[in-house]
Amino acid sequence: MTTTTFASGDSDARTAVTVLGLGEMGSALAGAFVAGGRPTTVWNRTPGRDEALLALGARPAGDVREAVAAGSLVIVNVKGNDAAREILAAAGDALAGRAVVNLTDGTSGEARAMAEWAAGREAAYLHGQIMTIAPAVGDPDAVVFYGGSGEVFARYGAELALIGGRGSLLGEDAGIPGLYGMAVHGTMWGTLNGFLHAAALLSAEGVEVRRFLEQAGPSVSALFSILPSIAAEVDRGEYAADFGALKHHLPSLADLVGESRARGIDVEFPEYTRALVADAVERGHGEDSYSRLVEHFGKR
Repeated sequence: MTTTTFASGDSDARTAVTVLGLGEMGSALAGAFVAGGRPTTVWNRTPGRDEALLALGARPAGDVREAVAAGSLVIVNVKGNDAAREILAAAGDALAGRAVVNLTDGTSGEARAMAEWAAGREAAYLHGQIMTIAPAVGDPDAVVFYGGSGEVFARYGAELALIGGRGSLLGEDAGIPGLYGMAVHGTMWGTLNGFLHAAALLSAEGVEVRRFLEQAGPSVSALFSILPSIAAEVDRGEYAADFGALKHHLPSLADLVGESRARGIDVEFPEYTRALVADAVERGHGEDSYSRLVEHFGKR
């Protein structure tokens, strides 16, 4: 799968943009287009949410059809793809010929269904996954993953760059951006849960967590440096360990479980990990790397 980033080129400030959905994120998106000098039309199901944007120079629309007709680039950000489809359907034949960039969260299947639905209405479709919070929309380092129409991504690159400077087209599959987002979030939650369990363990001894990071930070940071190696092993389906064989994790995991239990700290998280490793070792994978555990999380 190839990845394409924004191409350099002249910005066309005449490009008219429509933003459907003015929640916290949608309002931030519309604000970025207004700040970027684009004629921006806004619409929201609940009236009254456009006042701040109108004061900045955005233009109101009486209904969805009027809003869609006003922009060659239509941005959608609402709660759920069912709502996104319902709103876009209200535009009727005004949707034909428009470029639709759907930035609504949802599953990969929903994104692909939306792409098929839009194609049936002669609209070019691009699905995006925003990897930042609303206040950071427009930051040059804000990441947005896109999938779908390469033509839309190329034609409106200057406009999409106003949302976040680190936008990339992952390919024609509209479902991949959502999967990328979920993978980032899954990694984040796993890391945060592990860190907070560690923080609880340290706090139980009266150790300042910040002091721990100051002194053990290099060891913690080094963990992320092995992710490319783990990724390569998963991609190859080969889990031979050059270092850190699975069987060597068991004593440390047992210690972590025992220490947690002795201090009244929740043991579910480390015990779950210990059980995963123990099961893999029992199945004859004790000499493999930690990446072998991907099989546990794979298709059932």
